[in-house]
Amino acid sequence: MNRLKSFFLAQIFIIYTRYLIGGAFVFSSIIKIKGKRFTTYSQEDAPLGSAMHFFEVLYQTGGYWQFIGWAQVLAGFLLMTQRYAKLGAVINFPILLNVFVITISMDFGGTPLITGLMLAANLMLLIWHWGELKSLINLPYTPEPKDQEENKPLWAITGVLLFSFTAGYRLIIDFFNPFFWFGLGFLIGFGAFLIRLVQRYRAKTSMQ
Repeated sequence: MNRLKSFFLAQIFIIYTRYLIGGAFVFSSIIKIKGKRFTTYSQEDAPLGSAMHFFEVLYQTGGYWQFIGWAQVLAGFLLMTQRYAKLGAVINFPILLNVFVITISMDFGGTPLITGLMLAANLMLLIWHWGELKSLINLPYTPEPKDQEENKPLWAITGVLLFSFTAGYRLIIDFFNPFFWFGLGFLIGFGAFLIRLVQRYRAKTSMQ
């Protein structure tokens, strides 16, 4: 695993996986924190046991609906900061596992594929940090290399920008344009990647 962690692109893949999972959680959490439904209209008349009826019951609980939102936004924010991503992955795993079980227990169409991939991605993050996380179950602690990309300030700044944009957008707009959100988020992330490539190029040329 330490050998894999030495590759720049592998580290970048992990960083952007955190952005993607964290951003998706923040995106879906704000509407709950605002105390609003996912849908425009009440689903009280939806068939008993259906996905829409399930969400309507959760919404009607009020406080629990908002609690789910706060738990999701916390886990998403921690992942996106990079600095606290290990804690975010630990908090996020049981939430995602619960969501995945819900989607396979009801008729959610193709949603289990998405939630399953997100769960697998979060499991990958835990495995990536297993050297340190295994101390939680009293196994020998293995510190990670100090020169990891995630420790660069650029990635923390990018994470805060992506979090602020996503949370702010959802606070203002209930019924969103997914292409605008994803498109602008992609540009922020891609811009950070280009900046990092320039930094690495300058560092290499200065050493020659």
